[in-house]
Amino acid sequence: IKMAGDSRFPDVDTDGSEQNEETEIVVNVGGVRQVFYGDNLNQYPETRLAELINCLSGGYDSIFSLCDDYDPGKREFYFDRDPDAFKCIIDVYYFGEIHMKKGICPICFKNEMEFWKVDLKFLDDCCKTHLSEKKEELEEIARRVQLILDDLGVDASESRWKRCQKYIWKFLEKPESSYPARVIAVLSFLFILTSSIVMCVGTIPDLQVVDAEGNRMEHPTLDSIETACIGWFTMEYVLRLISSPNKLHFALSFMNIVDVLAILPFYVSLTLTHLGAKLMELSNVQQAVQALRIMRIARIFKLARHSSGLQTLTYALKRSFKELGLLLMYLAVGIFVFSALGYTMEQSHPETLFKSIPQSFWWAIITMTTVGYGDIYPKTTLGKLNAAISFLCGVIAIALPIHPIINNFVRYYNKQRVLETAAKHELELMELNSAEGKAASSKSELEDLAREGKEGPFYSSRLKVSHSDTFIHLLSEEKHYRTRLQSCK
Repeated sequence: IKMAGDSRFPDVDTDGSEQNEETEIVVNVGGVRQVFYGDNLNQYPETRLAELINCLSGGYDSIFSLCDDYDPGKREFYFDRDPDAFKCIIDVYYFGEIHMKKGICPICFKNEMEFWKVDLKFLDDCCKTHLSEKKEELEEIARRVQLILDDLGVDASESRWKRCQKYIWKFLEKPESSYPARVIAVLSFLFILTSSIVMCVGTIPDLQVVDAEGNRMEHPTLDSIETACIGWFTMEYVLRLISSPNKLHFALSFMNIVDVLAILPFYVSLTLTHLGAKLMELSNVQQAVQALRIMRIARIFKLARHSSGLQTLTYALKRSFKELGLLLMYLAVGIFVFSALGYTMEQSHPETLFKSIPQSFWWAIITMTTVGYGDIYPKTTLGKLNAAISFLCGVIAIALPIHPIINNFVRYYNKQRVLETAAKHELELMELNSAEGKAASSKSELEDLAREGKEGPFYSSRLKVSHSDTFIHLLSEEKHYRTRLQSCK
């Protein structure tokens, strides 16, 4: 391995650490040559490049355990790795931190850092953010793929009740799984619309009827339609609860709480109508029933279950709490300032409408939000000037946080579309890899079976693999070949 008279690579066995620091090694990564010195590499002795300094004394076995190839004549170590990522990783030896270049896949860069045995703590915080985002995306893709595979796969060892539960859950929760499931989803959507329309139409006086005591009530036909819709909602919720794999998570889910709030008022009103009259006065019962009927507006939120747009809006608002907080703070400060100024400036007018500062809050709110009902307005010149300034400041205060909120909405919507496409592509890639594996092993499979003399049921059981078993192993981290989830290329 050593060449006599070559001063670039001194004998590491004779002079020890002192010559280690003067040692010069040449590394060729993907065709890009780099020269390193021992004093730089020994700052991080656990890295792969630092181990190259002492590997020469261990012979070829030690050398090739660290690199792909070695040229004794040039004293050059060869690595079949990404040179662009390597240029970023070697910054740790000179600057003590690593920055990831734009255009490099974060997951691939993480794999490169693991190969060169450089700890992730040296990666700058801004780059760690990109890495965590990409990890979340890949985890979401893997979760979606896993859900699809779970739907396609059938476990014969499960009981009939378990299989029935899965079928009902998929039938009610996943409209894309089959044509009947899509029909049920459309039917549920129509029931929600019908119930909402009936709730609105039932308040029209011409369509109401008068009971024996002279009180107006909903038409019996509309009441029957309402009962049918509630029956559908109740049956749907109970079936989904029974078939849910995690009932506690199901009960605490936001959309399922909305479903309960949309159903519960009907049964509470029914109970109060028939039993409450015996416990309290009839007028109190009627007031309680009317208050509960108002809660029926919660069922309009059930539309979010069938609308990806409403789900995206909910997520965007959830991610925009900071911007919404800034908007409310701007408005609160402006409302307080301009209402106080308006009250002070209008006190000189004998017919002032600004009776107090709290009453002026209402005027400041409708002015800064550009509503302007006109029920309260300034009459003095200074008051009108104050109103004009408050109007302009309100427009600016509302416009400033709007752009980040819109960006959050667009970003999440585009991300969901990308994840759906990536999950489909991953399934296609897994199916292609599985088909190639089957084609390569089919010949040897048949030869082995013929040699063993196995026929009949055992033969079919060897070849029969469920859809889930065929593809699920490609998501395992124990596999060394790279899939789209691992390489993003």
